Amino acid sequence: MSIEIQKHIRAKQGDVAEWVLLPGDPGRARRIAERFDGKRLVAENREYVLYTGTYRGVEVSVCSTGIGGPSAAIALEELIRVGGRNFIRVGSCGGRQEDIPIGSLIVVTGAFRGDGTSLAYLPLGFPAVADLEITNGLVRAAHALGYEVVVGLGYTRDAYYVQDRELNLILKEAGVVAADNECSTLFVVGSRRRVKVGAILATDSNIWLPEQPPLEERERLFREGEKRAIEVALEAVRLLAETR
Repeated sequence: MSIEIQKHIRAKQGDVAEWVLLPGDPGRARRIAERFDGKRLVAENREYVLYTGTYRGVEVSVCSTGIGGPSAAIALEELIRVGGRNFIRVGSCGGRQEDIPIGSLIVVTGAFRGDGTSLAYLPLGFPAVADLEITNGLVRAAHALGYEVVVGLGYTRDAYYVQDRELNLILKEAGVVAADNECSTLFVVGSRRRVKVGAILATDSNIWLPEQPPLEERERLFREGEKRAIEVALEAVRLLAETR
């Protein structure tokens, strides 16, 4: 275990709990920390905002990762070095089936590797798969809270403003339910470093919707979904910690 302060997240051993939530958005990290029973700001540097506290008796941390695989991989690597062992991405995504409205919750079981960062860790033939225990815990938590949740495969990509229509259609036909910028990277890094990583996402868009709602409505629906995703992630931490 490292006792040195990490270069990017500015944390050292003892600053980070074994359970860590990983939103991309620093603002979401702060909103998650507000749900803790008690919290302290560990560090704030670049895109990384890190809090540690407790939730219903379980020590938990939250650290934002920024947008995309490179910054997410840096966060995960450094959090592991200072004690993180169980990770839940609490993020946003685009829905990728026509029957997934904006604001929906999606538990990602694995991801098509359209990112570049994961290739530095493992060859493309290696699957980007979420940890089964954490995935099941997220589904169980959603059901316990009375929330509907879509469970399925995601598509992680780097170029946010570039759409490959042919690939999008293939993945849609194959049943992919979400597109994001971090899941496959986090799953592959987690596999390489032998830690547990899962993900729950709220949809903020959907390219396949027959009618696209206006921006204000999309943002309202997403904020409602984000709130539910945070609740599910925290409840999953509590449930999983109790069974160990």
